[in-house]
Amino acid sequence: MPYPKDLSVIDLLINIPTDEHNAAGYQAVAAMQRELPGQSTAMPAGYMFKHVPSLGTDPSLYVEKIVAQMDRFNIAKAMVSVAEAERNPDVRGKYRDRFFLQVSINPNHGMDEVRRIRRLKEEWDIRAVTYFPAASLPQVALHERELFPIYATCIDLDIPFVANVGVPGPRMLLRTQKVEWLDEVCWFFPELKFVMRHCGEPWEELAVKLMLKYPNLYYSTSAFAPKYYPKAIIDYANSRGADKIMYAGYFPAGLTLERIFTEMEDVPFNDNVWAGFLGDNARRVFKLD
Repeated sequence: MPYPKDLSVIDLLINIPTDEHNAAGYQAVAAMQRELPGQSTAMPAGYMFKHVPSLGTDPSLYVEKIVAQMDRFNIAKAMVSVAEAERNPDVRGKYRDRFFLQVSINPNHGMDEVRRIRRLKEEWDIRAVTYFPAASLPQVALHERELFPIYATCIDLDIPFVANVGVPGPRMLLRTQKVEWLDEVCWFFPELKFVMRHCGEPWEELAVKLMLKYPNLYYSTSAFAPKYYPKAIIDYANSRGADKIMYAGYFPAGLTLERIFTEMEDVPFNDNVWAGFLGDNARRVFKLD
């Protein structure tokens, strides 16, 4: 049946852009890409998305516009970065009850990064650590030793580690994001709550096998429109994985919430999957209650 529209939704990926932030971030990503002469790097994965949403030209209104869209689609809370909260005081002020925070990390910073995570947990009550392996410089794959202190810190603080897996959208090497690396991570760190981000293609069937194997391995649907949710993931949710799959969007970086929730009506989840997928699993894993 179509998703129950009265359910309270948790969105595990909403962005609050600014021109300065995008310019700096895209420049760093573009430096690692392979582009042909004349190709634009204005948005590193822009070739993958049509009709990218716009929040206008006044950054002071971005949070208000995002919350209005959240209200429209019954999104109770969304995960945003500490950096976005620092640039937008309303995230921790006027709309404090609508957002929870994550910090993006660079494992090349060693123990300085561990200390930063601990400080931000104390000061900002971060609920997750996130990582974009393909964009790390030097690149650090998910199973490599530079991440071990980060994993141990997440276990100690009882917060999930959320990372991109699968072929990266920007034209970067994929070696860091292979789903197979998670077998080593979950084996060495069985207490780590690990949430896969960006759907893991083309290894979504392996992702399912590993979720069956490891109790603390989860999957989120970020950056994929619902009509492209992998069949293996839908089948897994409908069988043994109803408590492992979580909704994440990609607004406004690539997808409108209108598109996401219009297409959501055609996702063939069983009735018992929807509540966990849209909110209850995230509330449990990220301790949002």
